[in-house]
Amino acid sequence: MGDPVEIVPYDPAWPALFTEWGTGLRAALGDVAARIDHIGSTSVPGLAAKPVIDIQISVASLEPADAFLGPLTGMGLVYRADNPERTKRYFREPPGERRTHVHVRQLGSFSQQFPLLFRDYLRDHPAAATGYAAAKRRYAAEFRHDRPGYVRAKDACVWEVIRRADAWAQRTGWSPGPSDV
Repeated sequence: MGDPVEIVPYDPAWPALFTEWGTGLRAALGDVAARIDHIGSTSVPGLAAKPVIDIQISVASLEPADAFLGPLTGMGLVYRADNPERTKRYFREPPGERRTHVHVRQLGSFSQQFPLLFRDYLRDHPAAATGYAAAKRRYAAEFRHDRPGYVRAKDACVWEVIRRADAWAQRTGWSPGPSDV
């Protein structure tokens, strides 16, 4: 059994933890990374979250992977080749370090745009962020020892947020701002 699903109050240290990683990633990857962004719940000020820093690296292409695979594993990140999601390459923190997820996605793809739109919508709509946090707490309590169950339960809420985020993007002309690092 894995670690229990735990949602904690927002920690103002999360942006600094991202910046520390992001700075190192930028130094290691240079221009290979078109963008390096803080994504996920820890990237939304005030949002309760699992205490996991999610980082998205946007690259021109996922193949060949050599351009990013060597630099990332050279930093100690652990490549998870068994990740079933084929629209990204997934890395975890070095052994013994604080939980960090690094998602490498193709620049401009739906899977790359999705977390940026989700993040920006929640940053701009505090009521939506509060509702999302309440749902996450409810599902974490229900599926405390079942991480896949938690993710499945949360899915409908995520898609409802992204539906509203898409309408907001259409009204406002949203596009991702500059890379976070």
